[in-house]
Amino acid sequence: MLARGRGVTVWRQIAEAIEAEIAGGGLVPGTRLPTEAALTERFGVNRHTVRQAVKSLVDKGLVRVTQGSGTYVEAKPLTYPIGRRTRFSEIVVGQARDPAGRLLGHREMGASAEIAEALDLSPEDPVVIVESAHFADGVPISWAVTAFPLPRFRRVPEVYAATGSITAALAACDVPDYRRASTKIGAALADRVDAERLEIAEGRPVLVIDSVNVDPDGVPIQWARSHFCADRVRLTVG
Repeated sequence: MLARGRGVTVWRQIAEAIEAEIAGGGLVPGTRLPTEAALTERFGVNRHTVRQAVKSLVDKGLVRVTQGSGTYVEAKPLTYPIGRRTRFSEIVVGQARDPAGRLLGHREMGASAEIAEALDLSPEDPVVIVESAHFADGVPISWAVTAFPLPRFRRVPEVYAATGSITAALAACDVPDYRRASTKIGAALADRVDAERLEIAEGRPVLVIDSVNVDPDGVPIQWARSHFCADRVRLTVG
């Protein structure tokens, strides 16, 4: 029951009511919220008021809006350890969630100065660039731009598209194991591309992680720039 005139705006009371249901377990992670029409009827308010309430919950990282599908309760943030063996699928499975990867695109090009330095190449040496998105229980966790030297890793896009696994793609290129050589962590505000690929609002915080992996002989094989939704992960470094 809304208490009009008690000094708290109506939309905030609606947001507090939904937040209480989430905290109390009445709305579990992954649950779709009632439709906008259903909420307007339930609370006896107009659509604009409901939209304000839902936006405040999105801004707090409690729910996410999936275009064309609805509004869903966010899951507990994923604990994401960064160490010598950082494997997205292993991390997700270890927290009883279902991992998935999706190929967004790929292209061959000459290495930029930044990529060349990271992979111990000369500028303009050929590399394959892979863009991918990564999910836990169907929720976007991160997206990445990754570079691999050519011709050694020409099969990576093909195998990744089929498996959704970088580890499997590297194994197909005769790299059965690899380790993290360096990690740099930064922060930014989501731009249009981040918003689209992570299903968040522009301006939301994202973590930007640059990393280099090497093969068992210490040869650099992969440079990546990953964009994580800051509300959905808790990084641990060690």
